[in-house]
Amino acid sequence: MSEQSSQDRNLPASQRKLKKAREDGQVARSRDLGHFVAIAACGALLVAAAPFAADWLKQTLMQGLQFDRGMLQNPGAMGERLQALTIRMMWIVVPFGLAMMAAAMASSLAIGGWNWTLKPLMPNFGKLNPITGLPGILSKQKLVDALKGSVLALILGGIGGLFLKGHVDQFAGLLALPLPAAIQQTAASMVGGVGLLLIALGVFAMIDVPLQRFQLAQKLKMSHQEQKQEHKELEGNQEIKAKVRARMREMTRRRMMAAVPGADLVVMNPTHYAVALKYDDKKMGAPRVVAKGADLIAMAIRDLAKDSKVPVLQAPVLARALYAHAELDREIPAALFGAVAQVLAYVYQLRAALAGQVAMPNALPDLDVPAELDPHNKPVPGMDAFD
Repeated sequence: MSEQSSQDRNLPASQRKLKKAREDGQVARSRDLGHFVAIAACGALLVAAAPFAADWLKQTLMQGLQFDRGMLQNPGAMGERLQALTIRMMWIVVPFGLAMMAAAMASSLAIGGWNWTLKPLMPNFGKLNPITGLPGILSKQKLVDALKGSVLALILGGIGGLFLKGHVDQFAGLLALPLPAAIQQTAASMVGGVGLLLIALGVFAMIDVPLQRFQLAQKLKMSHQEQKQEHKELEGNQEIKAKVRARMREMTRRRMMAAVPGADLVVMNPTHYAVALKYDDKKMGAPRVVAKGADLIAMAIRDLAKDSKVPVLQAPVLARALYAHAELDREIPAALFGAVAQVLAYVYQLRAALAGQVAMPNALPDLDVPAELDPHNKPVPGMDAFD
């Protein structure tokens, strides 16, 4: 990452990037908090189990230092004794180790939550290249971690050195005490030293937890370009969406024009709007709009209808109402049933008259179109009214 790109990243990470970072294993973790909690848990267990631990250690040492002639003459017995002592030791060491592990895991969950992913374990041969890995070694985060680790090591070393210096005479006097008393005295002295170490680790943990969260937030910051790219990925490229919409409109127009020759009639206004209707009493509960359009599309519907011998009626009010309130490939609104029934009856009578079955009908009667459905009387949002 170049210096310029790092400076451009001054926007907080989005929820999508935070989620992706968790999937990649990038979660705030504090080693200092884990060390503090693990050592504190182990120390608390040692203090709580001190009487039992002292007696157990006494018995273990006594068993380990007991020899007889039979054991010395049988080398295999020494191996069995060593194995028994090892198993006895494991019964104490393993529970303490498990307790420390559980405490460390609990501290990690407390700061970053549960996150299960195998991506960090996947091989990445790019990290083997020393040239590409050099910027990461010299990054600000690595330098801060190195400085923090060095300061912590110096402080812990200083506390340990001062503690040993102040208790060197006491530790030397343990050699003159009986074993039980020496064990008890050593445990009491170690509690004080571990307490000092815990204080230092606790202070560093209080500093490291917000520091790790801050460093992760800085690492995941985004630039304006990254935010725009993410917005495009989420919302979709506007140019592509516009092309898709145009393609869908073209497909709809072609489908409409293909349905015009099968329509029963076309209602027009007389140049601005055209609506093609079809009705099959065996399949439809009401007439259905199979095509509609305005201006040039209306003219195309009219010309195609005339070429296909589909009746074209001039009914301006009904055409406007159907165009404004009827959906394509849907049945007409119930309020327009009466008016559409009138024009359908007129068309059927006209067809019968042309076939010589009945007399030629008179002019198209006045249609029963509710005034509130006429866009000229009640403007429809998104539709221009033509005077």
